[in-house]
Amino acid sequence: MQNVTIYTDGSSRGNPGPGGYGAVLIAGKHKKELSGGFAKTTNNRMELMAAIVALEALKKPCAVELVSDSKYVIDAMRLGWIHGWKKKGWSRGPNKPLKNAELWQRLEKAAASHQMTWTWVKGHAGNPMNERCDELAFGCAEGDNLPVDEGFKEGA
Repeated sequence: MQNVTIYTDGSSRGNPGPGGYGAVLIAGKHKKELSGGFAKTTNNRMELMAAIVALEALKKPCAVELVSDSKYVIDAMRLGWIHGWKKKGWSRGPNKPLKNAELWQRLEKAAASHQMTWTWVKGHAGNPMNERCDELAFGCAEGDNLPVDEGFKEGA
């Protein structure tokens, strides 16, 4: 099983506002960067998208360390919050909708075939790969003619 380290970051200007995500995948001597953006979204949605897009780019099961400065993503996966949400029908309980449920479902599916380790790093603290992901995400949030984030719902 191949070892892959994935660094991710998301960005939103205004939250909600224009947003972007960035990911750097490293496997041995190989490195790949992925990024994208949306016209109106949230920081949390972009943090999730970075992880999703990176994991979906893997063509076979791998031993993956996913490194992010998002406690939202890392804690949900490492501490198992996602399993509780799934048991409750992708909600936090009766009359408590789960924000970004469709992205959590997509992340769970994308991670399922891999041996995952979820690692949190402090953002803007000099980690070169985290800083690169931040540059990618911020750059995409600055783009023109960004697509609509179909899953974003105002006030949700």
